Amino acid sequence: MTTTGHPAPTPQDAAMATTHAPLPVTVTNLEISLSNGPTLLSTTNLSLEAGRIAALTGPSGSGKTTLLRALIGDLPQGGELASGRVEIFEQDVFALAPDALRALRRNRIAYVGQDPGSALNPRMTAARLIAEVATDPTPKAVAALMAQCHLDETLAHHRPGALSGGQQRRLALARALARKPDVLLLDEPTAGLDTALRDEITDLLQHLAGDRGMTIAFACHDLHVVETCADTVIALSGPAPASRPDRSTARRRLPAPHAAPADGLRAHGLQVAFTHKGHTHEALKDADFHAPPGTSTGIIGPSGSGKTTLLRVLAGLQTPGAGTLTFNGQMLPPAARRRTRDHQRRIQLIPQNPLGALNPARTVGASIARPLQLHRVVAKAHVPDRVRTLLDDVGLPEEFARRYPHELSGGQRQRASIARALATEPELLLCDEVTSALDPATTESVMALLTRLRTENGLTLVLVSHELDVIAAHSDTAHHIDGGHVHAAVPSAGLSIGVPA
Repeated sequence: MTTTGHPAPTPQDAAMATTHAPLPVTVTNLEISLSNGPTLLSTTNLSLEAGRIAALTGPSGSGKTTLLRALIGDLPQGGELASGRVEIFEQDVFALAPDALRALRRNRIAYVGQDPGSALNPRMTAARLIAEVATDPTPKAVAALMAQCHLDETLAHHRPGALSGGQQRRLALARALARKPDVLLLDEPTAGLDTALRDEITDLLQHLAGDRGMTIAFACHDLHVVETCADTVIALSGPAPASRPDRSTARRRLPAPHAAPADGLRAHGLQVAFTHKGHTHEALKDADFHAPPGTSTGIIGPSGSGKTTLLRVLAGLQTPGAGTLTFNGQMLPPAARRRTRDHQRRIQLIPQNPLGALNPARTVGASIARPLQLHRVVAKAHVPDRVRTLLDDVGLPEEFARRYPHELSGGQRQRASIARALATEPELLLCDEVTSALDPATTESVMALLTRLRTENGLTLVLVSHELDVIAAHSDTAHHIDGGHVHAAVPSAGLSIGVPA
């Protein structure tokens, strides 16, 4: 474990601190592990000051999320405090009575997780979600919070299901700020945001720290965000990766049941609107889209522009109000449950939130094995070997097959979600921000795998991302979406040097 920032407090430091205000956060020799299992967070020391911003960096699985959750006294299921202590305003969070811990979380410290949408009540509107926890629940105060987090006032009446991933993230941030906490903890706060919004949220964090004296700690893979606003960088290092045997990534291509012309996936005239209590949001407006066979097509655009909605329509998870879909010249039913088993196998979606693809009651291995068995990709006796190969392809040790999703970091869950989608040997892979939770090295490894599958098996990719360098390097063309309108495809090579996201 390597940390840069404040070392563990010494007795001399403690004596000097008696004349000053206590540090908001102090972590001493903290180590967290799973019961009779691997270490989730190696021994860590840090201290956070009021009015300062600390960034947690490091590869996927190094313990960033575990550390943030430990600061609010919330260990992952099966996690144990192996050693050390965490003090928030000189209170040991792991020694507090339940009522005292709840009061601390309610009044002084706020946490926004990596998958904030899963923590939002799907039956409540955005305005109600903020007012529910706000110290000032008046409509004027709620509207001001939404504006501060760059949420359009028209979204106040919409439920989380009608919001994009980036909008859900900003809504969760608004909820956290509504309680006016002294300490704000954020896990990948700019993931899924376009460049302009990323910079605006970065400015907001600097304002909260500098003008309000708030203590902020965030986990982040975006080096630009870290360099722009962090006063202190805490670099976490995970365990050394296990050696990986050489395995061929070539796949057995399942025969198509008919000789349909290879035209790829086409969408024409898609219309999608979300209405709640008389308020309508048009997510897609007369949208056309084409992903030719064997190509990689990027989709870019600001948060809330309709990118995820388009992918969900293509995957059959969102039924459009109008429009048609075809796949290799055949009409494709809009609802996935009405598509043939073969179409379900050949078209796969990797969602932005991996928790939506992994059953929390199943091990990772069981989640990956299920599509193998459902679509009979390999003989039953070969399923365990295939699961190990898929895990290896995405850079996860075979022992992860025995873990549950809650025992993985956000980046590890994302890679497990990718492995599950690849299990059916799809012809078309819809990727929604699949690298947003990954460190740069893992991002390059995963994209290299997908590129190899394109070369060897003719895999067709559709990539939604705010990382223009990823789109430029790994797609042939890109569509820009703005306000539900899908613009004509342009070559993606010049995106990183001039086309806005």
